[in-house]
Amino acid sequence: MVLDAVLSRFIEESPITVMAQVAMQQALEPGWVDELFERHRQRQYTRQLLFSTTVDLMSLVALGLRPSVHAAAQAQKELSVSLAALYDKINNTEPELVRALVHGSAERLGPVLWSMRKPAPLVAGYRIRIIDGNHLPASEKRLKPLRGFRGAALPGQALVVYDPDCAMVVDLIPGEDGHSQERTLMEPVLASAQAGDLWIADRNFSTKNILSGWHGRQAAFIVREHSHSPNPTSCGRVRKVGRIETGVVYEQAVQVELPDGGTLSLRRIELRLDAPTEDGDTVIRVLTNLPLRVKATKIALLYRQRWKIEGMFQRLESVLHSEVRSLGYPRAALFAFGIAVVAYNVLSTLQAAVEQQHQLEESGPIELSSYFIAAEVRASYRGMMIAVADSVWDGYQALSPRQVGQALLKIAAKVEPKTLRKHPRGPKIAHKKGYAPGYVARQHVATARVLADGKLS
Repeated sequence: MVLDAVLSRFIEESPITVMAQVAMQQALEPGWVDELFERHRQRQYTRQLLFSTTVDLMSLVALGLRPSVHAAAQAQKELSVSLAALYDKINNTEPELVRALVHGSAERLGPVLWSMRKPAPLVAGYRIRIIDGNHLPASEKRLKPLRGFRGAALPGQALVVYDPDCAMVVDLIPGEDGHSQERTLMEPVLASAQAGDLWIADRNFSTKNILSGWHGRQAAFIVREHSHSPNPTSCGRVRKVGRIETGVVYEQAVQVELPDGGTLSLRRIELRLDAPTEDGDTVIRVLTNLPLRVKATKIALLYRQRWKIEGMFQRLESVLHSEVRSLGYPRAALFAFGIAVVAYNVLSTLQAAVEQQHQLEESGPIELSSYFIAAEVRASYRGMMIAVADSVWDGYQALSPRQVGQALLKIAAKVEPKTLRKHPRGPKIAHKKGYAPGYVARQHVATARVLADGKLS
């Protein structure tokens, strides 16, 4: 493919930005997005405004390239509808479309990632799925019924399914009711489970129906045991089986009585911690249906992988604009969150390309920062899209997933990893401040004078 001269300059000076556009095209190709809309829509329809246009505008907000949907629309010269029509489309985006968009884009990026590298699975023969709920933060109270309310208005929540082997979100179940229990969203998750899956979840998902649902679909699970559910019956003595970094591991055979009268035989893995958790827990118990060939110590280590989804949520909030508080309608807020998840998967693909091309190890001297990757994209993206003609990108859009992966690796060779490296800070030293009376808390000093004197006067 013959490269445009302007694009070649951007590949030399800001390769990550070019990679972002190539990967975003693969994840959210407009023709595919509009086809997906027609397949999964229920009551919505297309008149003048294409679904791909709303996705494109929302992706500018999610990446932080525009501060709001209004700003993104105002800068769009070719928008064929009014702002009111645009917001009406966004405010009524059906949750099924958001799920299909996240799931489908992950399937489109998966072959790209696998063409660049084939990550070793955490457990041979199993496809890891970490699931957790995420409540969207309170929105601004712009909607008329909320204006007199002094409390928080919650626009919704979502169940998120994360693949730690690929470092991508592979499914998302949006829920419009921010007050409902996240377990009410589990039905489509259980329906999607397959033989060979290994689901990892916290104790909120420790119910008889969920565990039996996974087991019935021949999927394995590691779920932290809740103190009241599913209340298994002991079937043998507790055996000490080994030790991991954080404590001593024990194992016991247990049984769970199911609502239909049957029983489910499980293994209870108990980790007695050397130091209590932040919540004061000294023992962590998980239930699993994994076969005996998977050692209890391995299972205890696997449960610790659950924290990877917490790190993903933190990066979604700090690196991307996943919480658009000006969008008060639940469907609009969930749509914005879904687009941010797609953007996260794109950044994860870029990071994998750079790591593979430069042979970086996660535990090596250089660990890439998604924050600096996103910052570089924000700094150069708009200028690149103005300078490079649309026709130039058509050449990348025609590539197969494998060819896209090879193109990303080739561009990644121009990246200088040191400019995108993490700079982890040391652990904070806890200082107990204690109570201070109001007149003390309201005092102030001039920083320049304190620095000049070397002390507080």
